[in-house]
Amino acid sequence: MMTSLQTYVRRGRLDLLRLLRRTWFRRLARGVGWFAGALVLSAAAVENFPLPLSLGLLCAGSGWPAVLVATGGALGYRIFWGSAGFLPMLWMGAGTLAALLLGDQGPRRLMDAMASLIVAACGVGARLWLKDETPLEIYLLQTLLAAAVTEVSFRVLANEDPVARWLAWGFAALALAQLNAVPALNPGLLLAGGLAAAGAFPAAAMAGLAVDLAQSGPVPISAVVCLAFFARFLPKTGKYPRAAAAGVIYLMFTRVFGGELLPMVPLCLGGILGVTVPGLPDAHPKRGELGIAQVRLEMAAGVMANAEQLLLEAAEPVIDAEALMQRLGERSCGNCPCRKPCPVRESIGKLDPGLLKKPGVTESDLPAACRKRSRLLLELRRQQEQYRLLTADHHRQKEYREAVIQQYQFLADYLRDLSDLLGRRCRERSPLYEARVAIRANRPEGENGDRCFWFAGTECRFYLILCDGMGTGPGAVEDGNAAGRMLRRLLSGGFPADHALRSLNSLCALRGRAGAVSIDLAEISLDTGRGTLYKWGSPASYLVTEAGAEQMGTATPPPGLSVPEGRETVERLSLRRGETLILRSDGAGGEVPACLTGSPEALAEAFLPGAGGCDDATVAALRLTSLTSVT
Repeated sequence: MMTSLQTYVRRGRLDLLRLLRRTWFRRLARGVGWFAGALVLSAAAVENFPLPLSLGLLCAGSGWPAVLVATGGALGYRIFWGSAGFLPMLWMGAGTLAALLLGDQGPRRLMDAMASLIVAACGVGARLWLKDETPLEIYLLQTLLAAAVTEVSFRVLANEDPVARWLAWGFAALALAQLNAVPALNPGLLLAGGLAAAGAFPAAAMAGLAVDLAQSGPVPISAVVCLAFFARFLPKTGKYPRAAAAGVIYLMFTRVFGGELLPMVPLCLGGILGVTVPGLPDAHPKRGELGIAQVRLEMAAGVMANAEQLLLEAAEPVIDAEALMQRLGERSCGNCPCRKPCPVRESIGKLDPGLLKKPGVTESDLPAACRKRSRLLLELRRQQEQYRLLTADHHRQKEYREAVIQQYQFLADYLRDLSDLLGRRCRERSPLYEARVAIRANRPEGENGDRCFWFAGTECRFYLILCDGMGTGPGAVEDGNAAGRMLRRLLSGGFPADHALRSLNSLCALRGRAGAVSIDLAEISLDTGRGTLYKWGSPASYLVTEAGAEQMGTATPPPGLSVPEGRETVERLSLRRGETLILRSDGAGGEVPACLTGSPEALAEAFLPGAGGCDDATVAALRLTSLTSVT
């Protein structure tokens, strides 16, 4: 059986989560992060003078992280600055002593002051004894940055302040912009493009300013990323147009300021990575109760996905046919009067298990040497019946298992979507249309097994449901009511329509109510006028336009026949130009009336057959009316 790409991705994510639960892996990843971060930050410079960014990170740490930061920073200053990195290496040595001695005991303000003191003392010593000619304003900048980066590192590690995270992204862009070994893949421009497409505005502005400080050019990168950030608020801006906004704006700026076109490549590539690769900062930081709710939803989704994976990996129980054949030998030969001199007694329990599946077995299928084949045949038929019952029970358990796996998957996807929705500041969608529904039936509501529900959902969605309880009488009424109420609860809470229908299918299959109800579900967006018609077991519907009636969908098997194989049919439609959607139950027949004009009430009446039918008949008509015309 082929496995979908989504399943592979989900399994890979779960494997990574299992790996992250291992203590050794978390420690290794954390250590690599400390070392690599200090190595990259050591490349930061202004006017070709090194900056103490690695020292600030070092003073914010303690213990073995401080040792790794000191090692990475010292190595970076040696690689990037050569002989000019002697003074920064003194910073790292003094910072290591301060972090190891005071990191766990000293207050934060003390470490801020200690970082500034280290830079100032080393600068004075280098000026007196090494005749260093670094300008005074650069010394002042280095001293202030040491304290500032230490404070920012403390706040980022404690996850206290979004402003600290924005400044940290700026410092990272300043350092990455210096690593310009491949101009077409400048890491600073990659980060600036990613933040412009998927980050917060202050972080994008700080990254653009840092790139401008690192490498001066005719095109201001800070202006480019700021304008690219605001491009996401343009109406109907998709993911990849938003990702390419920084590159397009840079291209426009080159027409005014001049300059190379090469930086456009990393800006566009960074934007694509920003909107596709998870892990970059959200456009709006999650704070307070909203952030807590998102974290809890993500954790619940992870638990559901983990449970789904465990059920997928669990081995299915098998039917032991050989044990049934051994029981056949014990029961048929145990009390047989010919058992002691019987030459085939030992081979009876080793007969081919395929006999359990063979219909119409006779004495000719049994060993000829057996003198009591009629007795053996009777016991074999009992074992065949036992095998049939075990097979049916196995199939039933498999359906239960598949239904549970399906529900875990649906709930995990729903919780993830809900968590993502909480983190967005989406422009509120305003309805442009009003839904008008007309219902006509041949029996009153309490006696009719056909039930209609129409209600508003989330995000300008409107739903019309026609549930046809098969047959007539109280049983059909109860089936139609139960199915409609369940779908209404799920859809009102924002559950996707296809997930809601398949949940109903699983419930019908597990309750043994296959074919008890058929479903028509219309989902309409009141801001666009477009919609989707889901049909499961119901007869064809009609879309009435000025040109006539267009048939939508065909009759399909009803829900509840199978958990994994049951599928609804999907039809796309539009009601923007005054079209009317007609939903019908089985008892309404399939004839199209001659007159297809008038109000939804008139059309519903025209599609309804005479009241003398023995089956329940219901017709639902849905039409959209523009709110401007209503006003």
